[in-house]
Amino acid sequence: MKSIYERCFFTYCTVSLPLDIDDSKFIDTEVINSTFHHNKTGCQMTFDDDYSAYWVYFVNFLGTLAVLPGNIVSALLMDKIGRLTMLGGSMVLSGISCFFLWFGTSESMMIGMLCLYNGLTISAWNSLDVITVELYPTDRRATGFGFCNALCKLAAVLGNLIFGSLVGITKAIPILLASTVLVLGGLVGLRLPDTRANVLM
Repeated sequence: MKSIYERCFFTYCTVSLPLDIDDSKFIDTEVINSTFHHNKTGCQMTFDDDYSAYWVYFVNFLGTLAVLPGNIVSALLMDKIGRLTMLGGSMVLSGISCFFLWFGTSESMMIGMLCLYNGLTISAWNSLDVITVELYPTDRRATGFGFCNALCKLAAVLGNLIFGSLVGITKAIPILLASTVLVLGGLVGLRLPDTRANVLM
């Protein structure tokens, strides 16, 4: 029985394709009258230029590190200024910071705006977690929390699909859409009942 690489070879032997194949892939297989040019074997990731994987992980690290101040602020001020104020204020400020992405002209400026956005949105997420727990009575809390998480996952999938289709057209539409949704979400969040003084049931 022919191996998968042998079948692949016999299928594409007359076509020039950039396949990642070499002699080590043809175990117990004899290749006759065939030559492979410009083979790319092993890991193709290089760290020679500024756009390498190192910078991807470094930017991701900076974005993750930026949530630390927001976590500290939300932990210290959650009871003092209230869940709703923190939720609405954080989302409105996140929408404003998202709008300023439109004016990003350099890589460092975009990274800074990413860090600012991450630092502002984490307070909204923390407030939303607290509000979700406190809004529902004990016998419905798990169901309510699961329902909210399911909506978040669905919105994340739809957001990726919508932004993926719009980002190739113009950057204005995704930025304005995200900014508008964040600001409106923050204003709607202020209409939720205040649970700060309520006793959990």
